[in-house]
Amino acid sequence: MKNITQIFFVLLTSFCFSQSDDAEFNRMVESEMKSASSTMSVSVNPNTLNYDVTYHELRFTVNPTNTTASISGVVSTTFTALSNMNSITFDMATALVVSSVTMNSTNLTFSQSSYELNINFPSTITTGTSATVTITYSGIPPTAEGAFTRGTHSGTPIIYTLSEPFGARDWWPCKQDLNDKINSFDMYITAPSTYYSVSNGLEQSRVVVGPNATTHFKHLYPIPAYLIVLNVTNYQTFNQQAGLGTVASPYFPIINYLYPETNTAATQTALAVTPTIMNLFESLLEPYPFRNEKYGHAQFGWGGGMEHSTVSSMGSFGRDLIAHEMAHQWFGDKITCGTWKDIWLNEGITEYMSGLVRENLDGAAPFVLWKENKINNITSVATGATYLTDAEALNVNRIFSSRLSYNKGAMINHMLRWKMGDALFFQALKSYLADPALAYGYAVTANFQSHLEAAYGSSLSEFFNDWLYNQGYPTYDIVSQNWGAGQVKITVNQTQSHSSVSFFEMPLQIRL
Repeated sequence: MKNITQIFFVLLTSFCFSQSDDAEFNRMVESEMKSASSTMSVSVNPNTLNYDVTYHELRFTVNPTNTTASISGVVSTTFTALSNMNSITFDMATALVVSSVTMNSTNLTFSQSSYELNINFPSTITTGTSATVTITYSGIPPTAEGAFTRGTHSGTPIIYTLSEPFGARDWWPCKQDLNDKINSFDMYITAPSTYYSVSNGLEQSRVVVGPNATTHFKHLYPIPAYLIVLNVTNYQTFNQQAGLGTVASPYFPIINYLYPETNTAATQTALAVTPTIMNLFESLLEPYPFRNEKYGHAQFGWGGGMEHSTVSSMGSFGRDLIAHEMAHQWFGDKITCGTWKDIWLNEGITEYMSGLVRENLDGAAPFVLWKENKINNITSVATGATYLTDAEALNVNRIFSSRLSYNKGAMINHMLRWKMGDALFFQALKSYLADPALAYGYAVTANFQSHLEAAYGSSLSEFFNDWLYNQGYPTYDIVSQNWGAGQVKITVNQTQSHSSVSFFEMPLQIRL
């Protein structure tokens, strides 16, 4: 008797996955995509490559009650010259009007054009020398990219930011490439005292003077410009803690900034899983990268979420979204993809971490459904590679492809885990995160692959060529013949969906 079974990848597709889970996932992808949509034609500004930013003091004044979303600021930037410099250039929207630039109390000449602020020095700043410039400006940030937004919730005004990938320049003068992280910053937000302000790091003080309050946040970890956040509205806080309360795992705060109308028993119940997920991730990976400060969530006007370091901006509080944005604190915030071609290092790994929450908190069967849903989406189109070409890296829809960057990226990690085994796979993740050359900096796919190979003890080039760099997926035809006397002949034929791969080399588990 002959039995023939056709399978896609390893699992059959399923339609049992919750539609609400899919909707939340789509909103998350949309929020991470949104500010990129009109900015991906912007390449790294070559005029900003001759200095290294080490520190910012950011002083912003905003008022959510104003009918226009305006901002005024005083930004002091400390930098180190990488070559002799007679001038310095910052990325800055021309809609923001600079009124003065000073260095050591001396006024400097400057000009603004084409999204640049150019500042002239009175004398050459030599290689290796550090200096500080202070820029005073004001204006109404451009609205097309949604990086700086005034909105409302239940009739109450709110100002919120979402700068990924090149939107920071719309509301403050910065260097916003993917090769230089700011070592640390202090932010002072002045707003009406009836509102509360949110930013990265730890709140140091809140001082009320007359009708306004100035809130001081300090962030002492390296951070790219696009992960700096400013939110202001009538927030209420719901406080939690994570950690095990031991010497090895002391408690640290989780602060949730919620709208009053959302600060309900239902929301607090949804958020109750946050410490559990944090403790799970710490057990699988390493201690939370920003333990000395905080983790938390801040509601904002976009659906989905955005992984601002130490405080994820959230449009809802589904468990998958909580897990995905939290995982970004390791993959995306501590170690950031070095190019947009490597976006799967941010999105694919974090989406897989949300799947591990299903596996560890719900059990094997829900995790199987999660994988089936991913595979169903991946195999809905025969083409497409997870790693981007140069041309694709300028296409925002391709960069933030839910099918390729998120879902196939997640399943590539699952297949690596299957191929390597749990112990070696998670050892590789820990080694990658602890690499001093990458930690709190940038990485590309070759860096990740090298840590996987070091743990595995063998080359993974064939795997990466097949599954990451090239396109498509395999279909297996499995024919079994019962020969009697406990003997079975199994014939496996593989068909590839795209010609870029002649054969997918991958262990295949067959249940008899």
